[in-house]
Amino acid sequence: MKIVVLDGFTLNPGDLSWDAIAEYGDLEVHDRTSHDTKDIIQAIGDAEIVYTNKTPLPKEVLENVPWVKFIGVLATGYNVVDVEFAKTLKIIVTNVPGYSTQSVAQFTMALILEMCHHIGDHSHAVHNGDWVSALDFCFWNTPLIELEGKTLGLIGFGSIGQSVSKVAQAFGLKILVNSRTKKPEFETETLKFVELDELFNKSDFISLHCPLFESTKGMINATNIEKMKDGVKIINTARGGLIVEKDLAKALNSGKVSGAAVDVVSEEPMKASNPLLKVKNCIMTPHIAWAPKEARLRLLNITKNNLEAYLNGTPVNVVNA
Repeated sequence: MKIVVLDGFTLNPGDLSWDAIAEYGDLEVHDRTSHDTKDIIQAIGDAEIVYTNKTPLPKEVLENVPWVKFIGVLATGYNVVDVEFAKTLKIIVTNVPGYSTQSVAQFTMALILEMCHHIGDHSHAVHNGDWVSALDFCFWNTPLIELEGKTLGLIGFGSIGQSVSKVAQAFGLKILVNSRTKKPEFETETLKFVELDELFNKSDFISLHCPLFESTKGMINATNIEKMKDGVKIINTARGGLIVEKDLAKALNSGKVSGAAVDVVSEEPMKASNPLLKVKNCIMTPHIAWAPKEARLRLLNITKNNLEAYLNGTPVNVVNA
């Protein structure tokens, strides 16, 4: 049996092993595959098992590789695959849920803490000699913020949102949640489910943890930013398309939004024209919240289990059943 990985580098740049997958067949791993339809078809070759992370598998590809029986998405989101067309071809499509919950929650809090203390900037200032030449025993270049008593609005309350809420409450933050599904069992004196407008109006920090649907696309826009507190801070470790970037850039420059921290943007890799590149008070990281080694190893192990279950006739984590 032939197995091909179309874009394996981000999952495994060399610090993990593909052996767990290779034991099931003849494995071929491509670091990257061009998104040109012909190149994707060529890379798949005669493989029955295909793995992809961000390489698209639309109808135009799938209809030209009728021997493919199983597609494994090396991520939780699976919009890169035309899952409905794959279903008509009786191709099983699986994803990897839950592998990065703790990593993304940890990273979210790291972004919040960085916006409160600007540790990187202060470390740079010290290395630049500013402390050596200081007149006093200490200095700070930006206002410093204590989290105790502040309000964090979470948009989306899946496993990641829930994990963030636990850590955030340990810092003394009050939590407002907006989610498609209210979960009364989570409500406490410090966590409440609210409508979106109330979350916008009362939150000091807003963190996005919802999927990218038509209903959520561009939800952080000029209209909704006007509903927010002056000086609100916005964090996005979910999907770049949730934010209208030009609107956020304008709000950052005006001071309406006093800070933003984004790990994702609308088009990745980022384009030089992205409006957030040239604004003040915006922390940007290259989509790495999911990427600690522990999380990637978990992803690879779940991927292996998905394949084993499929071959045993009991597929799991199927997204097009």
